[in-house]
Amino acid sequence: MKVGTDGVLLGAWCPTGTRILDVGTGSGLIARMLMQRFPEAEVEGIDIDEAAVEQARENGVKAFVSSLQEWQGTYDLIVSNPPYFQNSLKNPDKGRQTARHTDTLSYAELIGHSARLLKAHGQLALILPAEIEAEVRQLAAAEDLYLTRVTRVYSKVSKPARRVMLLFEITRSRDHEITIDSLILENETGGRSEAYSALTKDFYL
Repeated sequence: MKVGTDGVLLGAWCPTGTRILDVGTGSGLIARMLMQRFPEAEVEGIDIDEAAVEQARENGVKAFVSSLQEWQGTYDLIVSNPPYFQNSLKNPDKGRQTARHTDTLSYAELIGHSARLLKAHGQLALILPAEIEAEVRQLAAAEDLYLTRVTRVYSKVSKPARRVMLLFEITRSRDHEITIDSLILENETGGRSEAYSALTKDFYL
């Protein structure tokens, strides 16, 4: 599987945890990034694609073949770059189809089962298409997951947001506030912006 910008962004952006679960780990990109950022953390990855799990293991990730719906455990951070095509033509490659479509893990299931696995004050970090932000925020609220941070991702200043990164917490803190910011990926010449370079400097050569 290719190294995608979405996974790199989420792996560099999300907070720390002592027990971390990467849902839909694929090749283990996000899990590896978190292992690099937080060496003391226990990082696990799950995926329903056996070939993907084998690749993640080859990349040094503690990975398991499992759906989120069947997985058991407790975590203080769950991260996911989930499938995001809901009503579109499917890729004939079954591995890519599973990675890109929500048939096997709907957003409602992702939110609900993440809430089930999170410890008190545990957090859920997601990167999603910008157009489904409102839907996912509503689903999270129904599971008593409280939004704490929103980062909207723009390819260029002149274009609308293409992705959004959301951070939820399972328990509302007394001084609950939502941090809202943005990230522009390209500068005027088409290269990486300073903000993007600063966020991902430890991962790009």
